[in-house]
Amino acid sequence: MSTLPPPPDPFLLPVRDPRVRALVFDYAEMHALVADLVLPGGASMYVMSALETSRELIRHSYYRYEFATVAVTHSLFALEHVLAERLATNEPLHVLIERATDAVLITAELAAELDRSRLLRDKLTQGAESSATLRPTRAVVMVRAVFDAVSLLLRQPSPAGTTAPDVGGAQPEDGLARLWEDHLRALFPDGFRGVDVDGVDLVLLDADVAGLVQRELNGGLDDSGIAYLWGRITDLDKIVPLINEEYCASYFTKLRTMAQVAAAPDIPTAI
Repeated sequence: MSTLPPPPDPFLLPVRDPRVRALVFDYAEMHALVADLVLPGGASMYVMSALETSRELIRHSYYRYEFATVAVTHSLFALEHVLAERLATNEPLHVLIERATDAVLITAELAAELDRSRLLRDKLTQGAESSATLRPTRAVVMVRAVFDAVSLLLRQPSPAGTTAPDVGGAQPEDGLARLWEDHLRALFPDGFRGVDVDGVDLVLLDADVAGLVQRELNGGLDDSGIAYLWGRITDLDKIVPLINEEYCASYFTKLRTMAQVAAAPDIPTAI
């Protein structure tokens, strides 16, 4: 007699949530709904991941209506992170929004929209609202406000006395350390484990660069390590233009920047 559990039911494809029927005709229309939610340039991988996840939650609310509300609350992770860094303080989100408004970093209108998202999150925490509160179309408006605020905060000049890393030239001593900390917080792109691009295994490439950068931080690379790192930079130059998924392309672009900062003191005459 077999003691094995019965086989699982055949895999069922997701079906449209009936609550979105009045909003869109088919899933393709969800792409148009979120088309203007473009990831801001210059964001850390943590912020990019949070914003992209929020956008995709709205897209997939076609299958589960509640994802729209979750998208708004998830986007606040990115907002709070950027505000705390920009203002150099760790305070509750409503205080950060007020401080950013007072400093004219964001407009009062934008701050009001952000605060509506913050209030929604608080009500969900308290059980005063449910995850089915928002229509996807309203979620787009609220998440767009977060995208806009993050873009504004990242475009504005850094405080006096700080300089961004200049790849290929002289670097601040802690420039590589900051890039390394950013990399440690980043999530490897979903769906790209076990994938190779033009013969380059992405997981192995990521691990190789990370290991070499860590060695550089912990005492410096020897000649063979530097040579190997430049070889991996060449691989990154080759594969990044071929990646057509936004977060994955950004992840490996930032990986290349970190690798070149680590290798910059020993630029070979020919690569």
